[in-house]
This record gives sequence, C-alpha cells and structure tokens, in this order.
Amino acid sequence: MANTKSSKKRTLKSEKNRKHNIKYRSMLRTFIKKVNKAIFEKNIELSKKNFKKMQSLIDKQAQKNLIHKNKASRYKSKLYSKIMNLI
Repeated sequence: MANTKSSKKRTLKSEKNRKHNIKYRSMLRTFIKKVNKAIFEKNIELSKKNFKKMQSLIDKQAQKNLIHKNKASRYKSKLYSKIMNLI
C-alpha cells in the first residue's frame, strides 16, 4: 500500500497507463486476427487491405514503446510472407 502522496499518485498514474496500454494492445491483436482470418479464407484483397491498416498500427505502437520494435518487425514480416504465399 502506498504511504506517501507521490507514491499514491504514481500508483494511480500507472493504473491509468496500464488501462490505456491494454486498449491499444487489444486493438493490435484484433487487427492481427483480421489479417490472419483473411489469409485463412484466401481473400487476397481483404488481407492486403487489413495488412496495410495493421502495419500502420503496429508501427505507431512500436514507436510509443507499447511493443518492442523487433516484435513489430516480426509480426509484419510473418504476415507479409503469408500474404505473398497466397499469390
């Protein structure tokens, strides 16, 4: 339990940040699932469209340190190679 005023404030702030990060991490996972679903259905146009949106979102989140830049790169390359295998 926090005792000082600054530690209480830090606890509140970290909880607020955690909720914020959960929202964006969930959004990221949702977009990855959309791309995977389009790939599974062999819908090239939809998978390319969803990949473009997902790529932008991943780059933004990596820039804000929500996920590591190498992890972002790994997500993008893995899904891009799956899309290229459809063609």
